[in-house]
Amino acid sequence: MLLTSARLLRLLSILQAREFWTGGELARRLEVTERTLRRDVDRLRSLGYPVHSTSGTAGGYKLGAGASLPPLLLDDDEAVAVAVGLQTAAGGSVAEIGEASARALAKLEQVLPKRIRRRLAALRSSIVRLADSGPTVKMSDVSSLASACSERHELRFSYRDHAGASTSRTVEPHRIVHTQGRWYLVAWDGDRNDWRTFRIDRVDSPAPTGARFLPRSSPDDDVGAYVTRGVASVAYRIRARVTLHAPFESLRDRISPMSGKLEPVDERSCLLHIGAFSLEGLAAWIISIGVDFDVREPPELRDHVKRLTERLLRAHADGRL
Repeated sequence: MLLTSARLLRLLSILQAREFWTGGELARRLEVTERTLRRDVDRLRSLGYPVHSTSGTAGGYKLGAGASLPPLLLDDDEAVAVAVGLQTAAGGSVAEIGEASARALAKLEQVLPKRIRRRLAALRSSIVRLADSGPTVKMSDVSSLASACSERHELRFSYRDHAGASTSRTVEPHRIVHTQGRWYLVAWDGDRNDWRTFRIDRVDSPAPTGARFLPRSSPDDDVGAYVTRGVASVAYRIRARVTLHAPFESLRDRISPMSGKLEPVDERSCLLHIGAFSLEGLAAWIISIGVDFDVREPPELRDHVKRLTERLLRAHADGRL
């Protein structure tokens, strides 16, 4: 009986590893006959696990979705990966997920073997995680928007822009993108006859209109890149173009597309398009890149950098640096 029970647990674990198995594959894995395999499958079904089977030369078995979650049988690496993922999600940018992730992590750690707990403790002691600086969003909003994308339900909601102005929007939701602590909805805005990107933390009371829509061609093969470009070109109060005297290849990985758009000029320089809400912040960010530069525009930024340079030179001459 103990041998049979252990074999059932192993069979359940194997069925969870991928979507479909042939009878011969399962029998070889379990080192039993196909007749014994069929009896074991019947025992799993009697315990409430929906094991579906198909007959014929291409027949086999798959574990379907049931009324309750079956026990997940994880190997060591899978258990560590799930635990780290839950710990990360517990401090993430989706409000309700944090508490649920913490509860799930506590349950998982209760049953982890000592060897896995030691690995997890080593990871925790070695990894420093910075707090997310982005705004939090509601799990219910992300879920409802994702469902609308999948089921092609037209949505209506109120949206606040970066200046705080609120407008009513009716859109065809396409995809949800998560990047650098923020969540975005890519959607077709019928009133503006164009694609738009909406920060989900600024979306208020999304609700279906009752209408459904046919899918449109995506605004980009890479929707994530599309959002990145859109976020980088937000209508900042100050926009600038700066020549950086360094090869494009040496700066490409240092300047995130979320920060600005970088274009090669020649083998020794490139052009940076960037925006900010203040001259001070813009100048400080450009200086922090650590290469020589020329400000092409705006003139106000050139004047600000000149004044900053004069201030630093005076401090150096007076012995304050």
